[in-house]
Amino acid sequence: MHSLGRLHLVTDTRPGRDTLDVVAAALRAGFDVVQVRPEDAVTDREAYELTVRVLAMCRELGRTCLVNDRLHIALAAGADGGHVGADDLPVAAARRILGPAAILGATARDPQTARRAVADGASYLGVGPAFATTTKSGLPAAIGPAGVRAVAEAVDVPVVAIGGVTAARAAELFAAGAHAVAVVGAVSGAADPYAAAAEFAA
Repeated sequence: MHSLGRLHLVTDTRPGRDTLDVVAAALRAGFDVVQVRPEDAVTDREAYELTVRVLAMCRELGRTCLVNDRLHIALAAGADGGHVGADDLPVAAARRILGPAAILGATARDPQTARRAVADGASYLGVGPAFATTTKSGLPAAIGPAGVRAVAEAVDVPVVAIGGVTAARAAELFAAGAHAVAVVGAVSGAADPYAAAAEFAA
């Protein structure tokens, strides 16, 4: 099982960016985990083809590749695991699908939800939104570093802070007990994704 490093890139497959270029830049800059997050409009075939290519890039460097929500694609491509959010399959069901060895992430924003997700088989928690973000609409209010700390103190699995994470804020989140930060817009929306990713690595 691959380790869960400190820097996670979540892909942004919205139009206007070459996802694979962004992934390559982030991996080159030292990101440890890539989570393929296909938007709803992306077909399973497209999501599978993207995952296979991202996985190949991760394998080459010994990095970890996860798939958000579409667990059948994680399994079909041979990814290291998956991540389920609030509207996806329940954690226990996701664990049954992926099997005991896969990495399984779940989303939590409070200690109670977090503890339940871990009891149901989550191997790490995506916690947020840490800060206000524009990448995803309809999100609840940001919980801030204090909210991240509350979850980190409640569970013994790695906490990955997500939502509005910039390089400047990453240190604050690590200090609050986050094991890792997950980045979407700060890298994929940057004019120079590699330079942006390198700032996080620094």
